[in-house]
Amino acid sequence: MRDIIDFYNQISSSFEESLKERTPDEIAYDSVVIKELRKGRSIKKALRIAGKKYPNEALKYNDGNIDDIYAHYDYLLNHELIKAKIKQISN
Repeated sequence: MRDIIDFYNQISSSFEESLKERTPDEIAYDSVVIKELRKGRSIKKALRIAGKKYPNEALKYNDGNIDDIYAHYDYLLNHELIKAKIKQISN
């Protein structure tokens, strides 16, 4: 099991580093988007809700970039779930 955890930590290390570069408002905005996605909302709806709460952080999206934005947040959501499971297993 330790090998799997180490491997995941290795392949996600650059993503983890990019998360450390976010401002507190960016983190709050991302948290709202993730919360809304967990509720089953679409990415566009989640972005609109987060944008109302954090207008200065709101992402500009269109049909050309919405799939990339969704992919980022889907990865972030799954990354958070995996990290929570790792923490649970490690305790």
